[in-house]
Amino acid sequence: MAWNEPGPNRDPWNQGPGGNKRGDGPPDLDEMLRRLKARLSGKGPRTPGGSSSGVPKALVGLVVALVAGLWLSTGFYVVDEQERGVVMRFGAYARTTDPGWGWHAPWPAEKVEIVNVTQVRQANDRATMLTKDENIVDVELTVQYRVSSAEQYLFSVADPDMTLRQATKSAVRETVGRSEMDFIITEGRQAVADRTKQLLQDRLDMYKCGLIVTEVNLQQAQPPEAVQSAFADAIKAREDQQRVKNEAEAYANDRLPRARGAAARQLEEASAYRDQVVARAEGDASRFSQLVAEYRKAPKVTRDRLYLDTMTQVLSQSSKVLIDVKQGNPMFYLPLDQLLKNSPKADEYDFSNSSGSGANRAAPNPQDSGRTRDRGRQ
Repeated sequence: MAWNEPGPNRDPWNQGPGGNKRGDGPPDLDEMLRRLKARLSGKGPRTPGGSSSGVPKALVGLVVALVAGLWLSTGFYVVDEQERGVVMRFGAYARTTDPGWGWHAPWPAEKVEIVNVTQVRQANDRATMLTKDENIVDVELTVQYRVSSAEQYLFSVADPDMTLRQATKSAVRETVGRSEMDFIITEGRQAVADRTKQLLQDRLDMYKCGLIVTEVNLQQAQPPEAVQSAFADAIKAREDQQRVKNEAEAYANDRLPRARGAAARQLEEASAYRDQVVARAEGDASRFSQLVAEYRKAPKVTRDRLYLDTMTQVLSQSSKVLIDVKQGNPMFYLPLDQLLKNSPKADEYDFSNSSGSGANRAAPNPQDSGRTRDRGRQ
């Protein structure tokens, strides 16, 4: 029955035994609840339409279907390419879905958690630590990581990111504690970062955090501020030592090949000189043996031939012209200018004045001529 229908006693608040029939007072709340309960249970007064509440059954079914459809539609979700969907059934892990459209049973049966598995996250750590040689060093490093397993990331530990930060502190302290300070602040920076990355990943795998470390960068490693100047001087001295060592090695690399080349050249020259001397000695010995054989056959001819050859060899390099005055006419004209042109010392004489005898030009000193004559007679 509709309360706003025309007619007497149509007010639902003023009907019933305990109702206010005059409508001048507040409605009875208990009566109203009883009537509402009766209508919902189908025991209330029926109307000609066949519904106890005055609403058609078809309309009720439509409303129920619409509400059910809206409830079921809340189970649809979309997972992006860089994400993964983790479906939980009554709070427990059910399945992991790949990128794309998905559906799960609506709340409260199931719900989905979207986890980004490609985003590179970052954690920074800075602390003062004790090294193996009992020195103190300030270390600052950055850890880059991402999610490797969405299931482990959500269900293995309560706070995976905080667990990674704590594991980073433990790993870097262990690495620094096993290294000396000079190694950490000089050439060992990359080795410290690599060792820290390995230890950190081993701990994360043991805890099943679902995280993978992509990079560990050692941003800073230096001694405390109070002793930084002393360490700076020590580092500068070490760098100077390395520079001088490199220069010495460069000089040695330049000089040693030259020395080796010069030594090899001298050895080759000595070997060539040895072969030349030996060959010449062997040739002289062979020639002497042949001369001995010829001398035994004709001693006088051989002596004359040797004398003539020797004199030819000796006098061919001289600028003197020998004339046998006793056996010939000393005024006999000779083409001394043509003879001396073929001499090695022809540039010592001037042939511009061709007057006079050739004997006077060739032997201007009588003593030389006399000695030459005596030597010729001998």
